[in-house]
Amino acid sequence: MTENNTKNKDTQGQKKSKPLVCTVVSDKMSKSRVGSIHRRVKDPLVGKYLNRQTKIMFHDEEGKSKIGDKVKVEPCRPMSARKKFNLLEIL
Repeated sequence: MTENNTKNKDTQGQKKSKPLVCTVVSDKMSKSRVGSIHRRVKDPLVGKYLNRQTKIMFHDEEGKSKIGDKVKVEPCRPMSARKKFNLLEIL
């Protein structure tokens, strides 16, 4: 009975966000990279599929990723005004 009450309170009631796959488009900063996520959305009025892209900034401690690499990133607490993701692995 005590095992049920001792669950980790940090994860209780919170959804864990799944990692995103993006392509590195800028590596000019130290320990920071910019990645681009491409997606296709259907226009509700016309019905055509449109290509959309979102740029995100992520933290790369060792600076291993280069332009053109596919990387897996995960959301984290904000490190700066725009940097809200951590690098998990280079694919």
